[in-house]
Amino acid sequence: MSSFFTTSYFSDILSPLFDRRADPKGKAPDSNFPDLIQQLFDAGTEAQQTRTAGAILLKYHQANQADRLGFFQHLAHAMDIDADAIATAAMAYRAQPSAKVYAALTRASEAERIRLFRLLANVRGGAKCLVKIREHVRDAMATDPGLAPLEHDLKRMLVAWFNRGFLVMRPITWQTSAQVLEKIIAYEAVHQIRDWNDLRRRLHPEDRRCYAFFHPRMPDDPIIFVEVALTSDVPNAITTLLAEDRAEPDFHDLDTAVFYSISNCHAGLAGISFGNALIKQVARDLAVELPQLRTFVTLSPLPGLSKWAKFPPQGATATRTLAAQYLLEAKRKDGSPVDPVAHFHLGNGAELHAVHADANPSDAGQKQSFGAMVNYLYDLPKVEARAEAFALEKTVAASAEVHALVKPARRGKRAKS
Repeated sequence: MSSFFTTSYFSDILSPLFDRRADPKGKAPDSNFPDLIQQLFDAGTEAQQTRTAGAILLKYHQANQADRLGFFQHLAHAMDIDADAIATAAMAYRAQPSAKVYAALTRASEAERIRLFRLLANVRGGAKCLVKIREHVRDAMATDPGLAPLEHDLKRMLVAWFNRGFLVMRPITWQTSAQVLEKIIAYEAVHQIRDWNDLRRRLHPEDRRCYAFFHPRMPDDPIIFVEVALTSDVPNAITTLLAEDRAEPDFHDLDTAVFYSISNCHAGLAGISFGNALIKQVARDLAVELPQLRTFVTLSPLPGLSKWAKFPPQGATATRTLAAQYLLEAKRKDGSPVDPVAHFHLGNGAELHAVHADANPSDAGQKQSFGAMVNYLYDLPKVEARAEAFALEKTVAASAEVHALVKPARRGKRAKS
């Protein structure tokens, strides 16, 4: 049984098990959010809970920005933890650390809004709505920092619900439903998919792959996806991978898998890591499906290079040197690379393999990094050790070629000093 069949097959089984059919449509109820929440808490049957939770979701979907802000403020303040109740329960547990008293302490320590989140997640569309609510709360925090505890609780719940154990990896092919393919077009965040023909070129040829993580509560909406090109060498420009008139190679000559685009699909899941697990699983599955593959690399952007550089580089050599300096020497306070893409791949156990000038002529590529791009190499037997070294020591695994690029610049600095 192939991995393509397995992931799709089990996703089809799991989806209806998790999908509670309560898709609210029509006119939103006139009751305000606090009254609806109380009705939900007072519901005596599961059917009543489902109807009321669906009504809350519909009301939120149709609410304007001011009404949503009022809803957030109610959740943040009226449904917050009771500090006095926690203190009383903590003192009781200290005096008598029994199971019953411990249960009372944990109940007191949990904000009432957590109960609401659980009930909303039980109905169809609830989990997706909570993801959207967190996105909106994060936006609203710019003007109302008091919503931070609400955002914290939402993230904590979403981390638990969207952990790797619940995610299902599925291949995205030209035969995937149009509903999902439309979302792939919309969510692509690295290299814009211009139209359906462009999408077909990324999915249909035998030397192209796309994989996505799905959650059973959101079976038709990807969480994150990665696009892969199978090639016979390590690419040095995105234009060669996305060219409209490129010739398809002999499939038997393909020995390299190139991860050239990875897109997170939901702002409400920001800060919850999925990409490392997706890339590693795709690499493992491809290695089994296509034993001739020997090399697993990315072709990645450098989104912070232009902001970091003091002036635009002149010529390809200076661009590569500047990019290598940025990747090896620009650090965060904890000593890790400042570039977010480098931080992700190096933290995932990859090696900084090669730096290329004139690799991305698009407006976005020029604005971000003067057109430079990077290969990160996933040497599968070394991935775990490199990830551990990065986590513990902030060690940047880099090839001799990349280190050689910065030596002239370092000599120049010493000469000036």
